[in-house]
Amino acid sequence: MNTQEKHASCASTGSVTASPVLDIRGLRLRLPRTARPVLDGVDLTVAAGETVALVGESGSGKTLTSRSVLRLLPPGADTEGAVRVAGEDVLTMSAARLRALRTGTAAMIFQDPRAAINPLRRIGDFLTESLRLNTGTSAEEAERRAGELLVAVGLAPAVMRQYPGQLSGGMLQRVMIAAALMGDPALLLADEATTALDVTTQAEVVALLGDLRDRFGTGLLFVTHDLGLAATISDRVYVMYAGRIVEAGPADALFARPRHPYTAALLAATPRLDAPQGRLNAIDGQPPDLKAELTGCPFAPRCVHATGICTEQAPEDRAVMAAPDGREHRVACHHSDRVTGSADHG
Repeated sequence: MNTQEKHASCASTGSVTASPVLDIRGLRLRLPRTARPVLDGVDLTVAAGETVALVGESGSGKTLTSRSVLRLLPPGADTEGAVRVAGEDVLTMSAARLRALRTGTAAMIFQDPRAAINPLRRIGDFLTESLRLNTGTSAEEAERRAGELLVAVGLAPAVMRQYPGQLSGGMLQRVMIAAALMGDPALLLADEATTALDVTTQAEVVALLGDLRDRFGTGLLFVTHDLGLAATISDRVYVMYAGRIVEAGPADALFARPRHPYTAALLAATPRLDAPQGRLNAIDGQPPDLKAELTGCPFAPRCVHATGICTEQAPEDRAVMAAPDGREHRVACHHSDRVTGSADHG
């Protein structure tokens, strides 16, 4: 069965009414020698055929959230909650079941393709090895599959005979996408997958990911610090700060009217061609130190709307509005009614 047949029955682009391919509930992750959780009660879902963006500053917990989906966690990590992929909890899986999940159910596209591909081996070996070793697929069938996927990502099958050093960064990232698709995954995790690329190649890769999602019905979790990119590619957006989801909702509604001060500040700091000349806006202060405990809202020291309650009491996540199709827009802020701001990133 090919990828399109495998996922077509559950694909529902832009909708979360179908059973999610990724369902994270109450995820907490602690690391040694930290005073607070690195991830603190994360809830997140991705449906089949849906693209979900996870955005925030560096250090907010985005990468750890995505890596927890494959249980690629640092030594000494202590987890609570559930991370279900296609209904199975990754955090409680046996080693054998986890290996099977990484081979066929979920796959990750890493940020730096040159660091992920052995420079001394041909592209064909990189693409086919996992499938042959973990599923018993014959070398001929694995090579046929690799050739088909290289064509799907816009490369010639002849690339399989080349070495990584013979390809450009954009071509290598396409190889990484093909490798991620080798096992017919229901879920793709893209961790800053376009950061190292030039703007033109970045646009090509983003368009390619959207096309593959539509063709194969694969759920996509797109991790990025680039809000303009998130607005271009995503159906829904989760905004993360200090290991917590502070705002989540449909991309169009969230970017048109952000309801958390952090989201509004990120949008205001995004470079735009039509912005007035002068210095770019910036968010004053620094993200909280992992060696210090948090009380109240973690963004309070940097927030222009903060009052006494913000430093004393953590805000509860609540719905602030719903899109016409019923999708919720949620925010964790005591003063979301004060936040104004919009941006045209279309």
